[in-house]
Amino acid sequence: MKEIKIYVGLDVGSTTVKAVVIDPKTNQLLWKDYRRHETKQPEEVLAFLQRIESEFPGISKEEMRVFFTGSGAMSIAHLVGAKFVQEVTAVCLAAEKLYPDVGSIIDLGGQDSKIIIFKDNPRTGKKTKIPSMNDKCAGGTGAVIDKINAKLGLTPEELGHQGYDGIKLHHVAGKCGVFAETDINSLQKQGIQTSEMMASLFEAIIIQNLTVLTRGHTLRPLVLLLGGPNNYIRGIQEAWRHHITQIWEKRDYPLPPVDDPKSLIITPENALYFAAIGAVEFGLEEEEDLGKYIGWEQLDYYIREGRLQARAGADPGLVNSPEELSAFTKKYAPKPFIPSVFEKGDTLRGFIGLDVGSTSTKAALLNHEKEVLI
Repeated sequence: MKEIKIYVGLDVGSTTVKAVVIDPKTNQLLWKDYRRHETKQPEEVLAFLQRIESEFPGISKEEMRVFFTGSGAMSIAHLVGAKFVQEVTAVCLAAEKLYPDVGSIIDLGGQDSKIIIFKDNPRTGKKTKIPSMNDKCAGGTGAVIDKINAKLGLTPEELGHQGYDGIKLHHVAGKCGVFAETDINSLQKQGIQTSEMMASLFEAIIIQNLTVLTRGHTLRPLVLLLGGPNNYIRGIQEAWRHHITQIWEKRDYPLPPVDDPKSLIITPENALYFAAIGAVEFGLEEEEDLGKYIGWEQLDYYIREGRLQARAGADPGLVNSPEELSAFTKKYAPKPFIPSVFEKGDTLRGFIGLDVGSTSTKAALLNHEKEVLI
């Protein structure tokens, strides 16, 4: 059996693909790069694998191990012999390896965001991980920044230098990207400066993530800021440090003795690559026959022909005609709700529920038997 000379980790994300090559003997990072895939994840993965082969010409397939992670990795990993590693697992492995005193991770991605809090388990002596992920909506993620940045016409360099500290803030909704864009449009019509609009957007994104993803827990130092927005945008980093230190002060959270609590919130080196590095770290702890690289030819075939064949053999639709649809909807139509009728002076005992949403208010009245009255 040939000696394994390199381990390859690929993070196939929602907007970018990140790749690393690591020497298993020294744990040295030999090569890294990332690219936006523009919705063509398999094509970009193929390009990366071909580049890595050309960058390491003296290494055969048998001397390589490949490990994939990320939202777009599971469906294509097997085509190159790669082992799929769950993304939270990969990120945690890299964080604990590179920063053993890590207390929290904030990973802001293109289409999702996640917060992971580490807590010591006195019974086992190990750290317990509390992960929380927003992967159902792009609100509060890099996609919102991308869309609004395109509207404002900032270059990547200009976006990266946008600040937060000391800049006047305006209300911008962080819960939904559409609402955020509407608020930015309104500010733009008022002639608000771009720096103030972007700082307000950063504020909204940080508040949204801290409110939803921490789930009432307090972020523990050391806090690692990972992902593209956290890595490249100064104002995002400043907003995290401002709000997290405020929470620590408000909750009187015990901190290590440091001159400035903000120093406990860092954007580490290779912040973009933690998931890819962690995928390799997973492989280093497993048997050597896991993640055997078989080359990129099957992936290339899948891109050129395989996807088209898969579509051609797709199952038929649920209905084949308007008549079938009509019969189905008639059979499974819900019973119409008939609200209860009350007379003036009637006495009721029940429960009122109110949902005060962002665009509408909903109300319901239930009796003690949990029946909906109104």
